[in-house]
Amino acid sequence: MEASGINLKTLVRTVAAVAAVEVGVSLLTAEGLFHPMMLLGAARLLEILLIILMVRLWSGGPASLGLSVLGVPYALERGLLWSAGLGLIAACGWVILLSAGLQPLRLIRAQLPTGGNDVVLLFVVGGLLGPVAEELFFRGVLYGFFRRWGAPAAVLLSSLIFVLSHPTSHGIRLTQAVGGILFAMAYEVERSLLVPITIHVLGNLAIFSLSLLRLN
Repeated sequence: MEASGINLKTLVRTVAAVAAVEVGVSLLTAEGLFHPMMLLGAARLLEILLIILMVRLWSGGPASLGLSVLGVPYALERGLLWSAGLGLIAACGWVILLSAGLQPLRLIRAQLPTGGNDVVLLFVVGGLLGPVAEELFFRGVLYGFFRRWGAPAAVLLSSLIFVLSHPTSHGIRLTQAVGGILFAMAYEVERSLLVPITIHVLGNLAIFSLSLLRLN
């Protein structure tokens, strides 16, 4: 990651493009003409492509997002190590809650679809495409722009926007706040966007899997 690698032109154009996609998804979803999860997946894929294109055109390419082909194996390894460490912490918290007579599965509030095909779509869209698009935007673009004012400001601002951009009907703001801070810290420490992407993907997949266990 290059400090201050995202310039104002890239920031404004990327935010406008992502906002336009989100508005389009909302309008098409309201019309009920398309499968909501498939529509969301198409939107996330479009956002991924738009962000990469805009960064390539106006901010010096993938390096400004902390992406490098040569660094992929190391970044994936670091992401897996971060995920394992966070998983161990979560497991310890799980044991503590069980020892206190509480049921940890009740704290998992991800809303799952009922159909089998829809569950598969959720894992693909919410577990893979969503995290990649979100990390590119919130950590790659927003954090990359705010980083010019120092790491603490970048962590705070990007995490705040990350939390506010998510719906709150299921009461998961604390989870998103902690996640946003951890993703930003991992990005800052490791200097590779693939690290928070890996953590985010595995975290979402874990939450969805535990939600399935809760239903069963």
